[in-house]
Amino acid sequence: MSKISVRLLSVLLAGVAAASTVQAQVDQRFQGPGQPGQPAAPEDDEPAPIAGGTDVIVVTASRREEQLINAPAAVTVITEEMLEGTPGHNAADLLRAVPGLNVAQTAARDVVLNPREATGSLSDSNLALLDGRSIYQDFFGFVLWELLPFNTNEIKQVEVIRGPASAVWGANALTGVVNVITKTPREMLGTTVTFDIGQFERSLADESFSSGSLLSVHATHAEAPSDSLAFKFSAGILTQEALPRPTGAIPGTGTPYPFYTNRGTTQPRFDVRVDYDFPDRRQKLVFSGGVTGTDGIIHSGLGPFDVQPGTRLSHGKVNYQRGDLRVQFFVNAFNGDAPALLQRDGNGDVLGFTVRNLASDIEFSNGHILGTQHLLSYGGNYRHNAFDLSLAPAGDNRDEGGFYVQDEIFLSDHFRWVVGTRVDQFDVLDKTVFSPRTTFMFKPQSDQTFRVSFNRAFRAPSFVNSFLEADFLVAPGISAPAVGNLDLNEEALTAYEAGYIGVLGPATVSGAVYFNHTDDTILFTQSETSPSGVPLQFTYLNFPRVTEKGIELSVDWEIHDAVSTFVNYSWQGRPEAPSIDPGELNVPPRHRFNAGMRFGRGRYFGDLSTSYVDAAFWQDVLTTPFHGSTDAYTLVNGGFGVRSTDERLIVSVQSTNLFNAEVQQHVFGDLIKRSVTVEVHVRF
Repeated sequence: MSKISVRLLSVLLAGVAAASTVQAQVDQRFQGPGQPGQPAAPEDDEPAPIAGGTDVIVVTASRREEQLINAPAAVTVITEEMLEGTPGHNAADLLRAVPGLNVAQTAARDVVLNPREATGSLSDSNLALLDGRSIYQDFFGFVLWELLPFNTNEIKQVEVIRGPASAVWGANALTGVVNVITKTPREMLGTTVTFDIGQFERSLADESFSSGSLLSVHATHAEAPSDSLAFKFSAGILTQEALPRPTGAIPGTGTPYPFYTNRGTTQPRFDVRVDYDFPDRRQKLVFSGGVTGTDGIIHSGLGPFDVQPGTRLSHGKVNYQRGDLRVQFFVNAFNGDAPALLQRDGNGDVLGFTVRNLASDIEFSNGHILGTQHLLSYGGNYRHNAFDLSLAPAGDNRDEGGFYVQDEIFLSDHFRWVVGTRVDQFDVLDKTVFSPRTTFMFKPQSDQTFRVSFNRAFRAPSFVNSFLEADFLVAPGISAPAVGNLDLNEEALTAYEAGYIGVLGPATVSGAVYFNHTDDTILFTQSETSPSGVPLQFTYLNFPRVTEKGIELSVDWEIHDAVSTFVNYSWQGRPEAPSIDPGELNVPPRHRFNAGMRFGRGRYFGDLSTSYVDAAFWQDVLTTPFHGSTDAYTLVNGGFGVRSTDERLIVSVQSTNLFNAEVQQHVFGDLIKRSVTVEVHVRF
């Protein structure tokens, strides 16, 4: 183990040993909707509703329970009730309606998303968590969104931080965090089986009708044999045929789309979780593990790769909780093979990509009071990665770690000030990285909050960014090397934001205005070119400042106890980068609009929503002839379901893209047309 590893691990373990448990009376003082004396959040590893202000507790913004209305960042919460009728089987369909979140589906298995920033084929600035366990892939610096549960019946809540969060989550929470929180075994007692059978249209204009199929089967069994012990097993498989490929020329370029055999995806998974509550009811252990498989097309700067069957992520995790002290250790083991479909190596052979990555992470968090006005939170982590990558043979491991501290200062009944920072160290960087945060909140009433904030966040170079080593065929008989860059700086984002969230009668209203500077953006580019314009070498380089700004507005309105509606609008300005060729940057849609209605009464429930996405520009696949714009599009989705009188049987029909528009969400991606799915959910 390296010296940095020993030093970081020693600091982490010392912090755990020194951590003290927050007492119940302290929680009562600080967890309330606006002033002392309110009930504390339940002592569990999941958020739960509370009374007063908004009825949702979030854990992601500060790595501890707090009311949504008191979070020091812009947070969107998708609750269990919202998920029930939402059509779709992937993260794109689940998260599309979040304001400020750019979402694109490029293939049957390939989904990419970024908050407050243009989405790319391998989006690398958004951290994704599953019950607090990172599923961000350090080797390429991206998220495989299919590692999240495809069966929404297992999901308790989804929390989306829109904006930087490195102050508590460290590297790679550059533009936001998505944390998917699943149900505990006690919340899923019994046996459930869910079947989904779907069809989607694959025929293009002037073609005879053709369709593809989707099938998923998922089963869960949960028991609580005693007051202390509960466990859950779940297993399932999702398989979907390939979406249609675009034909003709890439918009605005005249370059024809290259041919390759498109593929769908098959995603098996198995998970187990065991919860043990100590007799004192203040301590808890959670053991979980499982394996998720995937295959299908993944798009990248080098074009499409074909992820082979047998590619999988195995994981194991242990959580310990005592009051507000939480310690977590997890291991992610990724094994996969993905040959390129268009790119060739220097010998003219198919460019292969084999990945073996073992990531081990230990972390802790805690909090307590200082005096009568300070709620202190702190924690840290140490992470070790072991790599075996065919495209980066010169490197084999990386160590990283950090420590954060945050103080929420209760200045009065109406004013709060959150101030904190995180310190991180990577062995691929020659400096310590600081990620400060400060948020000033004004609460004219307990259920309204105005806030202004300043944040700094960062993304560390991925392992491929640092150690890439390959030859690409760039012209007949001519190859060019592509090499990593060990001198890369971290991407650094400085963010300024003003926001509001409040409960106005039956409506929850929120808004945010943000202004971001990103320095040292890491891009793959030509570093040497011949006089005739033929690339002689490729590498990763840091590029000068990029400035982005935007506005987000949303309203969620409980019209009736059986009917709720939502509407949100996001505006994003064109990225400003005077020192960068505009062709080097993706341009996000300027306007995004989402609206919908949900209803549920007795045995019946339903959902109807629409999403409008403006035109966008994409430059992140292959070379200039393959770059271009996508047209604005509108999706209309809907679903309707009915329960049996004993609620043991639920049948629903769900449809995406009801009007069958020919939608392309990335200029190089597949086409999305209408799909219809029948879901049968049985509880024994």
